[in-house]
Amino acid sequence: MAESKPVIFSFFSGSGFLDLGFEKDGYEIAFVNEISQSFIKAYKYSRAKMNMPQPKYGYFNFDINDFLNGRKEELRQLVNKTKEQGQLVGFIGGPPCPDFSVAGKNKGAEGDNGKLSLAYVNLIIDIEPDFFLFENVKGLWSTARHRKFYEELKSKIIKAGYSVSERLLNALEFGVPQDRERILLIGIKNEILLDDVSISGEITTFPWNKHILHNADEIKKLPWSETNIFGGDIEISLDETMASLTVQYWFNKNDVDNHPNSKSHFIPRGGIEKMRTILEGDVSRKSYKRLHRYRYSPTAAYGNNEVHLHPYKERRISAAEAMAIQSLPQEFELPQDMSLTDMFKTIGNGVPFLLSDGIAKTIKSFLENNICKS
Repeated sequence: MAESKPVIFSFFSGSGFLDLGFEKDGYEIAFVNEISQSFIKAYKYSRAKMNMPQPKYGYFNFDINDFLNGRKEELRQLVNKTKEQGQLVGFIGGPPCPDFSVAGKNKGAEGDNGKLSLAYVNLIIDIEPDFFLFENVKGLWSTARHRKFYEELKSKIIKAGYSVSERLLNALEFGVPQDRERILLIGIKNEILLDDVSISGEITTFPWNKHILHNADEIKKLPWSETNIFGGDIEISLDETMASLTVQYWFNKNDVDNHPNSKSHFIPRGGIEKMRTILEGDVSRKSYKRLHRYRYSPTAAYGNNEVHLHPYKERRISAAEAMAIQSLPQEFELPQDMSLTDMFKTIGNGVPFLLSDGIAKTIKSFLENNICKS
């Protein structure tokens, strides 16, 4: 097999946070599928601002189910064409997850979004990429009634000729200033695997720990600040590890006050008085969580009326600040004419950049050492 960049076909792409991690690690993003026109526009805009190449096969702005119906052969031809050029083909995607999230709809496999997970798995089975990544919320894996559906999906994939490995990961482990757990399922086609790396459809040597920086449980046990009076001065000394996982570190790193999206934040019509009473670092409630400048953020979820407040300013956090919490590079920006609702939806739905970067590196490490080269 020729030594060349693995080629990525991206599904449920949003504005491309997951893809960006793979791009930065030497994969080629050739195909982008996203149903939201607003998110596709943001994807194109951000790549242009960063002087990054556009996908050679283009953008596909419609439902993934279209590829299971009338456009299946179109996709198959693109995948086969890429393989014929001696390149590995990978599918990556995180189907929308509210149906598996306790904080979301929690309708499970029968919800509209839940059905998209099955569609993605069916597409993998039908089109047969060399490898794939399936990303979703912790609830799909940890909640009993959703876990049954997840195991059914995994079983279908193994029966279709893939070996798999799974891991519940926390974004904190990769240096993201955010407590965000996700289940990741990796699959590699058996026909390209070396003989000694899989037993009964389970990869035995997948290097999940190779690019992990921290142990999430140990990070959470560190002596973090709890709460402080809103608007007060704080003097605190943190070691390098703790400092690098704080909201303030990332605000500084991304120069959020001067970022193009610094003014993009919701202005409350009411509730200012309530907002002033919430202590810095009080994230105990479902909504109106005030971040602490010297602590990591809770999961960056900005839907379902969940409001995250700036640590020491009298407002909600900006899009620039939310993107910093998602560990995106400073040069990443969203279009100025994008609605605030869409901005925060695409940010909250996205995979943290450093998590994506770490997973991309991990997959590449495995592919370089555990597949047939001819």
